[in-house]
Amino acid sequence: MLFVSSCAASPIRLAVKPIIAAKTRRQLLVSLIGLMLLLTIGAARGECVILLHGLARTNNSMNDIEDTLINEGYHVANIGYLSIVGSIEELAEDAIPRGLSQCQGFGKVSFVSHSMGGILIRQYLSLHRIKRLKRVVMLAPPNQGSEIVDKISGFPGFEWINLESGKQLGTGKNSLPRKLGKADFDLGIIAGTKTTNPFTSRLLPDPDDGKVSVASTRVKGMNDHLVLPVSHSLMMKNYRVLKQIVHYLKHGKFLR
Repeated sequence: MLFVSSCAASPIRLAVKPIIAAKTRRQLLVSLIGLMLLLTIGAARGECVILLHGLARTNNSMNDIEDTLINEGYHVANIGYLSIVGSIEELAEDAIPRGLSQCQGFGKVSFVSHSMGGILIRQYLSLHRIKRLKRVVMLAPPNQGSEIVDKISGFPGFEWINLESGKQLGTGKNSLPRKLGKADFDLGIIAGTKTTNPFTSRLLPDPDDGKVSVASTRVKGMNDHLVLPVSHSLMMKNYRVLKQIVHYLKHGKFLR
């Protein structure tokens, strides 16, 4: 009877072993996937992104980018500055250190800028080194200046409205962007080809976004350049632009 009982139990034990093994494999796979997700989220949370808006705008114009990056797990410093008060040099020395102070305690630091905000970054990096700098994404930066400034700088009220920083964004001998040289950091640029202002577009070489020509957004040393059918003033809210910002920050190239 003992011999029969032992023989009868053996197939049950043999049948249970594959079930336990399969269950263990599934648990291991689930645990591995969970660990990978945690590592990905943890890596993003260890990074801080500084946002810099453009001329005559506020940091509210970057809110959609801020929300998108927060949802991706980044810490975000959305910096506001009085863009029409002071020179680009002065604005850079004010805004960027404030952003860096909000990124204390995080690992890598990246930037996302719109329009003149990108020139502030280039100006600051021409004088300072950020050891924790990872990547920079610029939206419609006038890296070669803007012909609009050249053509309307003589209009009544221009100096009162734009003051020193606006006058520095032309393409002539006083153009600050043209004096800053090549980018020696990981830089991705998004340019637009859609305009909501036909008048200003007529002052620019085609294609353009209504404020800055595509050609002017380029700069030597950039890592990647992407052109999308978006306008200068609204590209910060565009879904495709938001998606490309995240992709570049994570991978160092735009999605194509």
